[in-house]
Amino acid sequence: MKDKLTIFTKYLLDLMFYAGIIVIATLPLSIKFYGRYNKYFAENYYSLCVILFLSGIFAVLILQQLRKMFRSVLNDDCFIRENVVSLEKMSIYSFFIAVITACRLFIYLTPAVMIIILVFVIAGLFSKVLAQVFDKAVTYKLENDLTI
Repeated sequence: MKDKLTIFTKYLLDLMFYAGIIVIATLPLSIKFYGRYNKYFAENYYSLCVILFLSGIFAVLILQQLRKMFRSVLNDDCFIRENVVSLEKMSIYSFFIAVITACRLFIYLTPAVMIIILVFVIAGLFSKVLAQVFDKAVTYKLENDLTI
């Protein structure tokens, strides 16, 4: 049996994935509702719908790749080419989120927007480097398997 942290993480990823889909689906209503309390959201309704929708799609795609990778963890087979591909995709998705979020700078500048951009640039770089590490590990594993 897998340890409790692993099981918890699996369910957390699943919850975040499905909750993300729900959030994206209800985004126009949520922005409209919040616009009653925040003038910025009311004035920039369409721009925010597009920016947050696109960012949300890429965030859900990242979660989808994490869930895919996590299946290999549960199967005790982490060092596979599919995980390298997933990490590469996650880096691209992270960079897209950073660029999309940067578009918000033209609408309304806040420190939070700057932080989100920085976080996703770092996540993209981290995923890119991790993909290279996994690629080397997969290569070594395959060479080892051929030796045996």
